Amino acid sequence: MMSIPEDLMVRKMNLTPDAMTILESRYLLRNKEGAITETPEQMCARVAREAAKAGARYEGCKEDAEQRFRRFYYMLIEGLFSPNSPTWMNAGTPNPQNAACFVLPVEDSLSKIFDAVKNAALIHQSGGGTGFDFSSLRPAGDVVRSTGGVASGPVSFMAVFNSATETIKQGGKRRGANIGILRVDHPDIESFITCKEDNNTLVNFNISVALTDLFMKAVEEGAEYEIFNPRDGKPVGKKDARAIFHKLVAHAWKNGEPGIVFLDRINSDNPTPGLGRISATNPCGEQPLLPYEACNLGSINLQKVFKETESDTDVLDRDYLPEGLAEACEAEMMPEIRKVDWALLSDVVRSSVDFLDSIIDVSEYPIKEISDRVRTTRKVGLGMMGFADLLILLGLPYGSAKSELMARLISNFITGEARIESARLAAERGPFPAFEGSAFDVLGGPAMRNATVTTVAPTGTISMIANASSGCEPLFGVAFTKQNVLGGKQLTQTNPIFFEDLKRRGLLSDELTAKVADNGGSVRGIAEIPDDMKELYRTALEIPWEWHVRIQAAIQSGTENAVSKTINMMNDASPEDVGKAYMLAYRLGCKGLTVYRSGSREIEVISSGQQKKLEGGAREEESHKPYTVPCSLWGMVKPIDRPEELAGITKRVATPSGTLWATLNMYADRPFEIFCQISRAGTDIYAFTESIARLISLCLRAGVDPSEIVKQLRGIGGSGHTGFGPNKVLSVPDAIGRMLEQAIGRRFSYPSGLDPKVPLQIKEPSASQEVLAQDAEPQDYPSASAAHEDSAHSASEVADDADQPSFDFNGDVAHGPEPAGQESFEEPAAEKAMPRMDLCPSCGNNSLVYESGCETCMICGYSRC
Repeated sequence: MMSIPEDLMVRKMNLTPDAMTILESRYLLRNKEGAITETPEQMCARVAREAAKAGARYEGCKEDAEQRFRRFYYMLIEGLFSPNSPTWMNAGTPNPQNAACFVLPVEDSLSKIFDAVKNAALIHQSGGGTGFDFSSLRPAGDVVRSTGGVASGPVSFMAVFNSATETIKQGGKRRGANIGILRVDHPDIESFITCKEDNNTLVNFNISVALTDLFMKAVEEGAEYEIFNPRDGKPVGKKDARAIFHKLVAHAWKNGEPGIVFLDRINSDNPTPGLGRISATNPCGEQPLLPYEACNLGSINLQKVFKETESDTDVLDRDYLPEGLAEACEAEMMPEIRKVDWALLSDVVRSSVDFLDSIIDVSEYPIKEISDRVRTTRKVGLGMMGFADLLILLGLPYGSAKSELMARLISNFITGEARIESARLAAERGPFPAFEGSAFDVLGGPAMRNATVTTVAPTGTISMIANASSGCEPLFGVAFTKQNVLGGKQLTQTNPIFFEDLKRRGLLSDELTAKVADNGGSVRGIAEIPDDMKELYRTALEIPWEWHVRIQAAIQSGTENAVSKTINMMNDASPEDVGKAYMLAYRLGCKGLTVYRSGSREIEVISSGQQKKLEGGAREEESHKPYTVPCSLWGMVKPIDRPEELAGITKRVATPSGTLWATLNMYADRPFEIFCQISRAGTDIYAFTESIARLISLCLRAGVDPSEIVKQLRGIGGSGHTGFGPNKVLSVPDAIGRMLEQAIGRRFSYPSGLDPKVPLQIKEPSASQEVLAQDAEPQDYPSASAAHEDSAHSASEVADDADQPSFDFNGDVAHGPEPAGQESFEEPAAEKAMPRMDLCPSCGNNSLVYESGCETCMICGYSRC
């Protein structure tokens, strides 16, 4: 039993300033005037007391409410365990909706569809996220007998759900989150795969394709598979399995959507098949649920179970460990195993299961069907955070044979101990009502209180509060630059384990941590960092994607529900890599997979191009407005019209906010317009950068001296910088100014005080200078894959090639024809491994990353989900 200290009630939570900011902004209760009315310790007490009183109601409970309260309060205040966000926000309040995960059915009638929309709105308002399986909706173009019309299909109705979500804030705290799932054997599967091709559509949805074993077998064999009309369940044709798989892979490679779930594997572990088949998950994919089911999630902080000194342990004697695991652990990593406090971990697991089960009894749900179903199966999902931290403390690099073995051992241990506690709770309080006929009953096992006990969820803000790494993810970086709102000073936020390691080695300095932060949070390529630290502190993009998959599979091997994890790939990963990741995940036993290729949601510029020859030789300048206007018309200057064809140069510039691609075009021998792109469409940094470029272009087209524009941009500082000395870039505006200054100085000869009426003299470009042929509109850039195409192709030709990446099972990947005699842009290796970040709308730092299926701020903990 967990040892509770005597001074428990005078202890304080150990919180960083950022953790305190998160608590104040999202978790601590406020009065009607908006003033905070509780301390972090009072918040822990409120939540612990709510769970404690529930279990004490049962006659078989051996503890009174006060004893239970102290046990739960200790776990919370010491950061050993954290429930999901809705429990922190709602427990002990007039809105006791404590679950995070819900699945709602979407039935094939207009009234049922809009019932689901209404129910989703109620769930979002209370703080939950929703999953939907749209596979029961008849395909687009199918007959609607009641009206004589035709059906619009699942994708069109997803837009309705998306619009409703846009208007609802979850419990006044955050926007709603959804996942839309469609079976691969639905007739509309191809339109579903492509429905998020535009990053600005269905912004409140993650999407996943439900893959069946029959489909995967057909992919492996190169065969066709049948598709079925859900209206009557009859087959309506066949599709080429590899062609569908190729399309799925191509779109996941392009922007991370859709993900995949292995539907038959999920249902093979369905503990209550008599209640129906599972067809959907929660928004992040880690919690498969029946229609109207919900689940309370919680996470153990593995960072807390590390101990400095080795000790004897009997962990490998547990009979619930799978065959061969104990022997492998004993042979490979006994010193590391002895540095884990397995007794403490066991106590925390058991108390956490008790907590999560108790919370069900004091929860209220917005829909009666959910309340009934939750209390029928009593599913809970206990997971982890701080996994990467524990590996570092043990000296095990994330993505190594030992780390994979440790992942298997820890996940199996947590589930084994959780099952023991669930059996104890069943004896004390009774089994879950659907136990009879369940998988446990059929196997003749002991009665269980909960249909499921373990789930590995993304931990987002709760891991930020605990100052631990998120879920089972690796570190995304070990240092970040933060803009201090007091005086605009820059601060470097450093991972506490990395900080102490540097200090212990005598390497700690502000200069070194700032250099790591400027390097995207990676220690790669920094000479002052020893090689063993570079191996131990590898960040997400530095870990090969194969190891990401293997670690997820290892954790899945000991987890009853599923695992939420992002398979991070570098930007130059191929569609073949994505396809291989899917096949490896299927082979290793994962229940789903989310792949994110760094920067894949960005709109990349063309890397190079050849100057187009203007037909007819002479430009028809007389058809356009003159370059100058009388001074008397100040305030009435209009830009000249844009011709159909322009030529220019493209430059790649590293900035504190990521890689900037800037294209400067010329007209009538003068700088005419500039296009700038950074991050992905729909992000704040993208919008800010595009607006700067538009204003610069407006000035250039109105005849403003380019050097005056440079003066306005150069030297503008932001939240960080890249480079050193003369190569230091202070911000995106500074980078644009530098590019414009360098381009003008290199390519044009002009007198100081440019006279726009005097034609400029163009210097002939050298062979090493890239010239880009631009089409009429800035949105005519090709897709990301075209960024490495050759200059011999026009923009439209490259775009056409790039839209159809070819993936075949012989290992050949093509993105269009590869011309000879030209070099394409190649990012430096260190830059490829740097995470692509966006501006956080909460704290304003350039620290928003894509992790576990959601955009999360690495500094303040803001989450879009």
